[in-house]
This record gives sequence, structure tokens and C-alpha cells, in this order.
Amino acid sequence: QVQLVESGGGLVQPGDSLRLSCVASGLNFRLYTVGWFRQVPGKEREFLAFISYRDRRALYADSVRGRFTISRDNVKNTAYLQMNNLKPEDTAVYYCACSGRDRPSSSFHYSDWGQGTQVTVSS
Repeated sequence: QVQLVESGGGLVQPGDSLRLSCVASGLNFRLYTVGWFRQVPGKEREFLAFISYRDRRALYADSVRGRFTISRDNVKNTAYLQMNNLKPEDTAVYYCACSGRDRPSSSFHYSDWGQGTQVTVSS
């Protein structure tokens, strides 16, 4: 059974940083691309970034490029999302997901999802 568990969310002030973690189990992690998404109530889930299993190349959404960095540690079966210079509009539930595709930028390409972790950016 595949399980993805996110952690690291919380309440921070504008300009602060957070690092989210996503620990995977029940799958051969090194063969899956990992993506991060976020969702605000009443809105569609938003793609943020993925890191390819094949060559570790990353792709970012325009809204987070330059502020967020995705990475992975295949030994620890863990992916990370380093978020810097957080803004109030970054407030959302953040999800990680796994895909067998090399470069999946749509949520439809992901087969397994975590339960999400809340990030709130407020002064």
C-alpha cells in the first residue's frame, strides 16, 4: 500500500521560510517523479513543482519559481519543498504526489497523494 506523508507546515509570517517533507512508503520511490501541489478552499488544486525520477530535473510554476526549491533523497524515500520569502497568498494546504511519468505537470498524471499539510502565512 502506497503512503505519502507530508509534514513541516505551520503558521509563519510574510518573508519567512518553511521546508515541507514528503515521506513515501509502499513504492519504489526512485522510480517515481514527485510533485508538489497546493489547494485553497473553493479553488482548483495548483501545480507547484515536480522533480523527475529520471534525471532529477525540476519544473516550477511561475508563481513559485525563484522562491521554492524541490529536492529529493532517494535513500530516505523523501522529497522536500523549500519555501522562501513566503507571502500571504501562499496560504494553502500543500500536497505531495507521485507519478510514474517522467515530467507530469498535471494533477491527472499523479496516482498517489498525501493527506496534505497546512501552510498559513500571516502577520
